[in-house]
Amino acid sequence: MANPLVRLRVVEIGLGLALLALVLRSAQVQLVEGRKYAAVAKAQRTERVVLEARRGTLYDRHGLGLALTQETYHLGIAPNELRDPARDAATIARRLRLAPRALERALHRRYAWFAGPFTTLEVQPLRTVRGVHLEPVLRRFYPSSEFARAVIGRVGDDGRGAGSGGGGLERLLDTLLAGTPGAAVVLKDRAGREYESPARVIAEPVAGNDVVLTIDAELQEIAQRALDDAIDNMEADGGDVVMLDPASGEVLAVASRRADGSMRPSAFTDTFEPGSLAKIFAAAALISFERVRPGERVSGEGGTYRMPGRPTPLTDEHPLPMLTLADAIRVSSNIALAKFSARLHPDEQYGVLRAFGFGAPTGVDFPAESPGRLRPPREWSRPSSASLAIGYELAVTPIQLAAAYGAIANDGVLLEPTLIREIRGPNGAVLYRHRLQPVRRVVSQEVAYKLRDLLRGVVDPGGTGERAALANFQLAAKTGTARRVVGGRYAAGQYTASFAALFPADAPQLVVVMKIDNPQRGSYFAAQTAAPVTRSMLEQALAARTVALDRGRLSNVASTADRAPLDEPDGVVPYIVQWPYVPDSASAPAAPPDRIVPNVTGRPLREAARALHGRGFKVVVKGWGVVHHTWPAAGSGAAAGTTVTVFGELPPSAISRP
Repeated sequence: MANPLVRLRVVEIGLGLALLALVLRSAQVQLVEGRKYAAVAKAQRTERVVLEARRGTLYDRHGLGLALTQETYHLGIAPNELRDPARDAATIARRLRLAPRALERALHRRYAWFAGPFTTLEVQPLRTVRGVHLEPVLRRFYPSSEFARAVIGRVGDDGRGAGSGGGGLERLLDTLLAGTPGAAVVLKDRAGREYESPARVIAEPVAGNDVVLTIDAELQEIAQRALDDAIDNMEADGGDVVMLDPASGEVLAVASRRADGSMRPSAFTDTFEPGSLAKIFAAAALISFERVRPGERVSGEGGTYRMPGRPTPLTDEHPLPMLTLADAIRVSSNIALAKFSARLHPDEQYGVLRAFGFGAPTGVDFPAESPGRLRPPREWSRPSSASLAIGYELAVTPIQLAAAYGAIANDGVLLEPTLIREIRGPNGAVLYRHRLQPVRRVVSQEVAYKLRDLLRGVVDPGGTGERAALANFQLAAKTGTARRVVGGRYAAGQYTASFAALFPADAPQLVVVMKIDNPQRGSYFAAQTAAPVTRSMLEQALAARTVALDRGRLSNVASTADRAPLDEPDGVVPYIVQWPYVPDSASAPAAPPDRIVPNVTGRPLREAARALHGRGFKVVVKGWGVVHHTWPAAGSGAAAGTTVTVFGELPPSAISRP
């Protein structure tokens, strides 16, 4: 009897120990290690994902989108969830423009996935189709891939302006544009497949701020087209164009291009010796310090002048026997400016150049702006004063020149240039608006007026810039032709042709600086290259309706004397129509015969504008991409000078697919 009792006792003790071990283990799992196992279970059943924030939009000054964030979609199909596989597959193939056979093969898999990306319009009809799953993706989109690319830049490989490959304003303004990402929780089934939970969003993403730039899209297009034509037709190495509002410092257009088609922000980062464009600043010092008497003349030395300490003689392309300061600016005399500048103390000459902003960054909102180069007087050699007076021994950027000429146009006050007009929050509230940023008064109002008067003479008959003259408005301008520095030395036979213009000469509203690097075909002088191209750009700006010019003020400006028509040189964009044109009622010509509006449907906007300009029409562009239609319609009759509105749309290929 003892053995059964012993065995029973042993069983009881064993069961008791097993139950105790189970209780202890349960307590350990639940109480001691409960949080760890709960976290493991949660990780297996849930996943935390980042919700992208919409990147802010970059607009031009008139509200035209230049850099946009577009919502696109990846698409997944669960074949076993489709109600009518044959009909649904046909609908999907038609809407997404997929090959039916390829879609049919994909639907034989458990889950078919298409990267696309597909636009909102393409996927909209598929939202109600059971079994179709959409994955939203935010993509940075540039309606015109080449438009102001050097200034706007691009987002980096990670979709941020500060990432690898980013640059321009996209990089500078990244913290403003990027926004704040959100977060969401996605639930999974036991196979690891994701499905949405009703409460998946735990933090909504906050969209980035929008930025309104000072860029005028129409002026930018005019500048880019003119620069492209000039570089191609003159076989130049590259060039830059800067347009600036002198009353506010707002940069209206910046175009930069190399001969190989590449675009980099050379207007802000690359320096050059300005040559004769700098002569007006020597004149500013001479007038400010009263070192030249009215009507005083110096000898032109027969066009050749040897200076002590200078290895090569100074020469003039347009020699005159005797020259006043006005003559020296009008015909761009190196000899006269060198003689006049000898009357300045080095500190005076340096001080005026420094006051105009040379040798320091302008402060424009752009990364890696170059300060240029201007040596202090202690580092000058004996001929430095003459060299600086004619634009050598200093290096400047096109934006520096535009700001300096803007000070002359702005009655002697130098302004800090800007590319940013407004910053708006995601709700549209204005967070920042640009205000005038005066840097310093460079010269008095009276001196600025005298300088503009000197620059007027450059465009008068006999001046070096006469080929830039407009029929109805007077310009104040200066030509510049300088030897190019390559590898630290002056390159034989290579020159930089440049031109700076104030439009109009009285109460200027626009400063234009154009630079052409090493033009090879035809003349390399600015008078035959940069000057007529600048005239063409101004004529197109006058023909455009949306350009940021005050037409009321322009109508009150006295027109210049009648001039004979100027021949168009090679490489210049054909000009459009002079504006305003108010014919005398007594001698008004007969109305021009109607012209036929050409059919430009389906053509790129730039080509369409060129074709319409060639027929004598003004052009207003609405939208991007290719031409959808025009108004007046193609085939309609219209008088020369009529405004044709071109409506653009994005082609399907604008959204890239792998």
